[in-house]
Amino acid sequence: MDWLRRIHFNSIYARLLATYLLLTALGTSFMAGYILWSFHTYFMRTRQADLENWTTALSESAADALEKQDIQKLEELVQRYGAPQTVTLRIFDQQACLLASSDSRIDKQVRDWYKVPGIREALENHQAQGIAKGVLSNEDRLYIAKSISRRGQLLGVLRMSITLEQYQRQFARVIWSVLGALTLVILLCALISARLARSLSKPIETMRNFAIHLGKGHFGDKLLINQNNELDQLAAELNRMSIRLASLEQERRSFLANVSHELRTPISNVQVTVEALKSGAYEEPELCDRFFQTIENEIKRLSQLIHDLLDLGRLEAGVTQLKQQTFSLCGLINRTVSAMEPRMQTVGVSVQVNVVNLSLQGDPERLLQVFLNVLDNAIKHSLPNSQIFISGYKEGKQAVVKIQDQGLGISEPDLPRIFEQFYTTDPSRKGSGSGLGLALAKRIVEAHHGSITASSVVGQGATFTICLPLTTK
Repeated sequence: MDWLRRIHFNSIYARLLATYLLLTALGTSFMAGYILWSFHTYFMRTRQADLENWTTALSESAADALEKQDIQKLEELVQRYGAPQTVTLRIFDQQACLLASSDSRIDKQVRDWYKVPGIREALENHQAQGIAKGVLSNEDRLYIAKSISRRGQLLGVLRMSITLEQYQRQFARVIWSVLGALTLVILLCALISARLARSLSKPIETMRNFAIHLGKGHFGDKLLINQNNELDQLAAELNRMSIRLASLEQERRSFLANVSHELRTPISNVQVTVEALKSGAYEEPELCDRFFQTIENEIKRLSQLIHDLLDLGRLEAGVTQLKQQTFSLCGLINRTVSAMEPRMQTVGVSVQVNVVNLSLQGDPERLLQVFLNVLDNAIKHSLPNSQIFISGYKEGKQAVVKIQDQGLGISEPDLPRIFEQFYTTDPSRKGSGSGLGLALAKRIVEAHHGSITASSVVGQGATFTICLPLTTK
């Protein structure tokens, strides 16, 4: 079928794909950002620690030279340790006057060293460190400035800085490498996400089309979804719904056919009788009385059928209000037997009752209708001079009532269908009832949160078991 073979991806595929890609991009971006931040922080801390170690060692040598006013030794110290192009080393006196520098050519152009980051703090005997621009350049440099003291006396300031240009170039290469890897990861994840989104959206779209197909009235088809997850369970539920809808549709058609048949038969009988009376049968008193009796019986039958159909419809729609009250199970069974006793005497059937006195909560008149219908069914199918056994007892939190006859029993194919509307197991009895008695009984019992089941052995009779919840005290 076209709706099963063709899959049209709507926005759910795009949304799933966009969600997966967004989550992947966010996750990988955060991870890449964290890696770069960690790398940058680690490098800066390492270089800062190196600067601090170097300046601490140089401070002692510089302090010795400053105490002796040995400027030549300071120059040698600065030139030795500030020789690398990436390092600049300067030593100042207490008035921030430059005494020695590893880059004297540029430093001659500086007029006010107080403006250089770290000098003022170091003169106040506070160590300063961080990142700043070069003295006369725009390159970023990592610096440290600390005071040179001996026996609590400030002798001068030592400032060392290193350029970050090489690190920044290396870090830029690292960033581009990470971005390249990130792009590759996102592309791979996009391919995986597209496949995953398709694997999820395809069965969902298939189920959507299947639901549309069901909505058009095509019941009974089967949906095939090969997914080992909740989608399989959803597909199974849709299949069960399809089968159930097909069954309900069949029941609806059967119900309409049965109702039409049940209504047509008495109406036809009344019509034939009226035509006979119009043809002159009313002139014969005995024949006239019999025809009027026929009309009365058929009208009663129609009235009962309509009443049962209305009851059944209300129960299935859940609009029937049950009158909740406490009543005795034993008293209800006695009322049932008393009402059916004349009928049992007519057909030669006796009843044996063994019911424990239990209290139930519910609508006693509706439940009386249940027991009357089930007992009527048992009388119909009992053999002459046989017995019907009615027992009632407590089982857990339920009251159990069993009505057992000694008739021919119910065949195995008929047993699952005896509670269906208009269903009868005995074609010879067609027309003797509406076929709604057991269906009504089932709906009433279920409305009381109970259950009714039937079991039978062919040739030994049938047993109907009714379970109802006991009154909670």
